[in-house]
Amino acid sequence: MSIKNLIKKLPKAELHIHIEGSLEPELMFKIAKRNKIKLPYSSIKHLKTAYNFNNLQSFLDIYYKGTNVLITEKDFYNMTFAYLKKAHADNIKHAEIFFDPQSHTSRKIPFKTVINGISKACEDGKKKFGISYHLIMCFLRHLSANEAMKTLEESLPFKNKIIAVGLDSSEVGNPPKKFKAVFKKAINYGYLTVAHAGEEGHPDYIWEALDELKVKRIDHGVRCLEDPKLIKELVKRKIPLTVCPFSNVKLKVFKDLKKHNIKQLLDNNLIATINSDDPAYFGGYINDNYIGIQKALGLNKKDIIMLAKNSFKASFLSEKEKRRNLEEIDKISKEL
Repeated sequence: MSIKNLIKKLPKAELHIHIEGSLEPELMFKIAKRNKIKLPYSSIKHLKTAYNFNNLQSFLDIYYKGTNVLITEKDFYNMTFAYLKKAHADNIKHAEIFFDPQSHTSRKIPFKTVINGISKACEDGKKKFGISYHLIMCFLRHLSANEAMKTLEESLPFKNKIIAVGLDSSEVGNPPKKFKAVFKKAINYGYLTVAHAGEEGHPDYIWEALDELKVKRIDHGVRCLEDPKLIKELVKRKIPLTVCPFSNVKLKVFKDLKKHNIKQLLDNNLIATINSDDPAYFGGYINDNYIGIQKALGLNKKDIIMLAKNSFKASFLSEKEKRRNLEEIDKISKEL
């Protein structure tokens, strides 16, 4: 079996996918037309030429313009189900999906419209494709902690649909400790916690996410290698990293895939995983990321199998569900 076919055949979990970042230009224009919203782009081609990012902020500026087309429950459903179709094609068996309610409630879109559209699509995806899922509500870190707290309270009637809270948006200048009180209250409400840290931000942000926010997982975390003590701590605590290779290159964290450090992360016994982040903007879904990074770094079959296994080990699935998926990977591995 070729390594490319192995990647396609292996069951995988995706743990770092922003559902708003899966909104493809074609669907964006379709929804905009349906809602009579004029986009600041003359065509799909014009929009795609804008996907030339200098850093995280230049991406976010375009990303938030895209979210403006999402108005109705049907819009959120269509966007989510379109992602799940692609996930199924890439043999994703479990997805832990980020959503940003503040991007929508700030536009007077009710919280329930957002969560109901996304969760209904996920339920239909589970029935049609067999993809299990968890939803993770993220706070926008460039906004205030008070606004995050308000969103946390707003989520409580829908708590049965949300497993965890996260932290995304502009990292530099918005350290995790800014949201310490919000995350403490979220934990008291029974939410698990994750946070973006150590992508553009210094490794100190990873320390803060661990110690101040009590996170179970670090999203990105690629800069952890700058701090040997931090590496040991992440290994000791078994804190996974949800790494997004294409995203890291698009946002200039690494010059190109050949410079990426995911192999070093694995060699340091870190629980690194591969994910697509905002695939509509960064040029590929999960298999594209696996194939691209394998080719660039010459990862072997053992590395690929480890990454697939890590995706389930790092998930919020039950131990029974993790074991079932890991056994399936072992079964495929024995066929090699």
